[in-house]
Amino acid sequence: MSQVKYDFSKKNVLLVGGTTGIGRATALAFAQAGANLYVAGLGAEHGESLGEEIAALGVEYVFEEVDVRDPKAMKAMHKAAFERYGRIEFAFNNAGVSGKTAPLQELEDEDYNLQMDVNLRGMFHGLREQIPHMVKHGGGAIVNTSSLFGVMGFATTPIYCASKWGVIGMTNSVALEVARKNIRVNAIAPGSVMTPLIKEMFGGEQAAKDTVLPMIPMGRISDPSEIAQLVLFLCSDAASFITGQAVVIDGGGFVAGADQL
Repeated sequence: MSQVKYDFSKKNVLLVGGTTGIGRATALAFAQAGANLYVAGLGAEHGESLGEEIAALGVEYVFEEVDVRDPKAMKAMHKAAFERYGRIEFAFNNAGVSGKTAPLQELEDEDYNLQMDVNLRGMFHGLREQIPHMVKHGGGAIVNTSSLFGVMGFATTPIYCASKWGVIGMTNSVALEVARKNIRVNAIAPGSVMTPLIKEMFGGEQAAKDTVLPMIPMGRISDPSEIAQLVLFLCSDAASFITGQAVVIDGGGFVAGADQL
């Protein structure tokens, strides 16, 4: 699969939720494009193994373990990233959990709190630190991870859908607030991507394939590297007039009405 070549040499990128799946693929793509990375997430072993892959690429890499639900920890992490690199040009807010899959009446407050706190509140904690920094330094670009389920409903995922709809609403609003400050803010809305999250959501790789492949007109589940290419595009100069958008990348499922197939 051919990929567009981007040049992010001497640029600094903050990835929140960057140790597995889409986040890991995006970190590798930015590193291959020459960017320095500050990666935050859970799982020190994942952060270390990612660092080993990136080491050969000749860019700077820092990993910090952080829980996006903790505002003090998020504030401290951003402060450390800003001090390390001086300026962060690009931020990717990607932390997320799938949570329990069940009809709404079978879900508990704990299920609601987990998904909303990680998927939406965590992004809020990130944006609150990233926006003032980018304003101070004359601009930047931010990408937030929503989902195909952020633009449509899907039975047995009511809280997940609500959290991802919220990501798009917050993205739209913040984009308008900073549009004249040389900061672009967009969201990606991936469909089915073969990551640990989709395996968790459907109970394994084969179960995920059995469930979602009939809903995808292109007939396959995407690779995380394909989603990473969209993130790099939205951060690049090629997307200089794109802001406040939620870009669906799903192999045609939304157009076909995936929830009706």
